[in-house]
Amino acid sequence: MSRDPKSFEDAISAVDFSSEDYCGTSYAAKLLGLSVATVQSLVEKGEIEAWKTLGGHRRIALQSINAYLAKNSPQLARINPDPQSRLRVLLVEDDEATCDLYRLQFDAWDLPVDCTFMPSALEALMDIASMRPDLLITDLSMPGVDGIEMLKALKRNTQLSDMLIVVISGLSAEVIDSRGGLPPQAHMLQKPVNLDWLQGYVTALVSANAKWRVVLPRVNRRSNTGVNSRKVAVRDESGELDIIA
Repeated sequence: MSRDPKSFEDAISAVDFSSEDYCGTSYAAKLLGLSVATVQSLVEKGEIEAWKTLGGHRRIALQSINAYLAKNSPQLARINPDPQSRLRVLLVEDDEATCDLYRLQFDAWDLPVDCTFMPSALEALMDIASMRPDLLITDLSMPGVDGIEMLKALKRNTQLSDMLIVVISGLSAEVIDSRGGLPPQAHMLQKPVNLDWLQGYVTALVSANAKWRVVLPRVNRRSNTGVNSRKVAVRDESGELDIIA
């Protein structure tokens, strides 16, 4: 398809960077319920429309995903990249064993949560504007683009200003501060993570999300006004009440 080529680095350094109506291979695989390898094969065959940035990152059109589903799985509903019936969580962690632990925990909690796992900050940045998660859970120490660089890029995007952030890291506060610190709305948890606290936090968000939809069903929670009425109290690791805005 014809597009002005742009490096991924240029794209995410822009103010309010957006993936428009495109996503990366990992998120496309999740939407289609297929493996990443199968999606890559469909792209190579031309059955799903995609292009590559100058940096070599594949972008897949959400419209093309819907067209593929309509042709091959007409019984399925159209892909909605911004569902509001479940809490959207993006978890970024490069350690496979730690990811498996999180998966087991989320399954055991049995909450109405749609959790997408990404193995790198780079992949997360490729898809986060399309996904619009309610909550980002991320490690900081990752190869290549690390979590701190990712959060710096996210600070510039006002479209993601109401996204909640939980940082889980073994880095000291001094090291993090020396690199510019964390966004003001970020909650910092030291490794190993307190899973009981995390469960309580996510459960509180699920409850707030359900109540918010009932009270304000006609309001676009991603409006340009930046208004977000969700507020809920949970206890932090020290037992103090914390307000989630």
